[in-house]
Amino acid sequence: MADEKITKEAIEKAKEALKNKTEDTSPEEIKKQVEEKPETQEEKRKERKERIAILNIYTTFNNTIMILTDMAGNTIAKFTGGQSTKQNRLKANPTIAMFIAQKISEEAKDNGITGFYVKIRASTGQNNPGPGAHAAIKSLTRSGFKILSIMDTTRVPRGGPKKKGGRRGRRV
Repeated sequence: MADEKITKEAIEKAKEALKNKTEDTSPEEIKKQVEEKPETQEEKRKERKERIAILNIYTTFNNTIMILTDMAGNTIAKFTGGQSTKQNRLKANPTIAMFIAQKISEEAKDNGITGFYVKIRASTGQNNPGPGAHAAIKSLTRSGFKILSIMDTTRVPRGGPKKKGGRRGRRV
């Protein structure tokens, strides 16, 4: 019972102090307090830690696949050209790659990601990535993400399996 009385008395005193404080404050002081709040919010935004993720882009001449993972390698989002278009011939198109990049950027913003390490991969043995890689990266930079580095992780064949044709080769 004694604890309840103390807390009730403390609450009443706090209410009276608030009433006195609001009566004494002029409209100018209230404006100053309101103006100070956005500054503190901006500071909080600056203090917010940057989250970095890894974006794997696999581009061939038939399709574009983008996989967003965190730094540990856990998949956050995965989008392909087939999810953006019904026409098979357009899956590797740069415009479709831009749509995929927009979906990836929405997922990244939802998860608070601000920057990417980009890994581009083409088909094994190809010299260049497919047509969607450049368009996807361009779209991501326009969305406001930092691209920290771009790596080419295309696999290079070293010898490979035996070619057909037998020991003496193909005879014409």
